[in-house]
Amino acid sequence: MEELPSLQRLIRQLQRLPYLASKNVYRVAQHFLELSESQREDFCRILLDSCNGLCRCPVCWAWSEKSSGCMFCNVSRRDASLLCVVESWHDLQAIEQTGVFKGMYHVLGGVLSPLDGIGPDDLSIEQLKKRIDGSVKEVILAINQSPEGDATSALLARSLKSSGVVVTCLARGLPVGIALEYSDRLTLNKALLDRRIF
Repeated sequence: MEELPSLQRLIRQLQRLPYLASKNVYRVAQHFLELSESQREDFCRILLDSCNGLCRCPVCWAWSEKSSGCMFCNVSRRDASLLCVVESWHDLQAIEQTGVFKGMYHVLGGVLSPLDGIGPDDLSIEQLKKRIDGSVKEVILAINQSPEGDATSALLARSLKSSGVVVTCLARGLPVGIALEYSDRLTLNKALLDRRIF
């Protein structure tokens, strides 16, 4: 590899990408290297155009087109009394693809993670609190169930308590179709604690 400094630079950049498994870095590098010159130019142009054409919505913090505004906040048929708080854009997309939720969204931009240096000021918590007015009746915390996600949800619930808005979270427990014997203890525990009347 020392004889190929250009490839080393490409590999180092790819290793910085989140969600790209280290075993795939070399395959992705090879893919880019095998593209034709016009394909590489198209990819680079589209990447730059996307970065220049998108921005965070100043209200909900979801990605939006600079030219046309937010695809969620600018839709009058959405229920402004329901506000679903998510960790990231892809969590918003997962909920939106169900076709069930018709309220508004708020993207936090992550969760509390002291080990990674992410504190409350690094998330859009203050912007969320500013959105809570008389029109918002319920805030749904749709944050991933992890220690960091639970800590973030607890902070948000405390922060919103004085507003008088109802704060709920997604149901926890067993996924549909799973056999109890294959469930982990934590999931079974949450399912038992969050049981409801049948």
